[in-house]
Amino acid sequence: MSDLSKYCGVIPAFYACYDDNGEISPQRTRALAQYLVDQGVQGLYVGGSSGECIYQSVEERKLILENVMAQVKGQAVIIAHVACNNTADSQALAAHAESLGVDAIASIPPIYFHLPEHGIAQYWNDISAAAPSTDFIIYNIPQLAGVALTPSLLREMKKNPRVIGVKNSSMPAQDIQMWRDEGLIVFNGPDEQFISGLVMGACGGIGGTYAVMPKLFLKAREHLCAGRVEEARQIQNEICRIIYAMCAAHGNLYAVMKAILKKWGVEAGGVRKPLPGLAESDRAVVDACAEQIQAAVAKYC
Repeated sequence: MSDLSKYCGVIPAFYACYDDNGEISPQRTRALAQYLVDQGVQGLYVGGSSGECIYQSVEERKLILENVMAQVKGQAVIIAHVACNNTADSQALAAHAESLGVDAIASIPPIYFHLPEHGIAQYWNDISAAAPSTDFIIYNIPQLAGVALTPSLLREMKKNPRVIGVKNSSMPAQDIQMWRDEGLIVFNGPDEQFISGLVMGACGGIGGTYAVMPKLFLKAREHLCAGRVEEARQIQNEICRIIYAMCAAHGNLYAVMKAILKKWGVEAGGVRKPLPGLAESDRAVVDACAEQIQAAVAKYC
């Protein structure tokens, strides 16, 4: 097992970067990776929900990870989400990720068909076996995967020595305490409860809105770690207000956040169908949210 102390802090879930024709853009991928490293984040989570992974081919997902790794070059921890809805493709991505030297791989459970726990465990262990020298993180996101991690399933997975922790995106902060009691590290998933998750024992957070306002999450964590709970709470409240405002747009949340990044000179393209792109009415939302983020950074950071 590797040194687990490196798995801490603010780890943005990396966005898919497309060119103007909707194809993966290596140049934009590298630019976003460098932008986030320059903001001071501790790591990047590549190929997950925020990366629109379920709408990409295996080769596209490999291309994204290759360019992130080539750009970051050890400046941040890299966790590669490798799950596909079949074992063979997931194993191919896991082996590829290990060949690039990622710090860890992660996986949601299989979706659509609801497998028994022993089937889910076999799926995860088969993926881990394709990257036998790489840490493995279970991704618990029952509201999207349709399957929830249970204590009995986690105990079964703990028999695999590569399993080091859980990315917990279920909404109850109590779940973080349960997984921590099993002796594993836990990453907070829901951005709206970032500091709550840290208080419950999360080693850090992996989140989809971090990339659009990394300084706010970094400052909230800094305050909390220093015992300045009220200051951390104030920033968390502002983060939540920003998230609510972004979610009020007609288009997909990631389309909104990519449009905000574009205003700051970071081009990530649009989103891949069937995700809905920005509507014309969303331009006002983008402008207002960008101003809200900049005002919060000026006030708190």
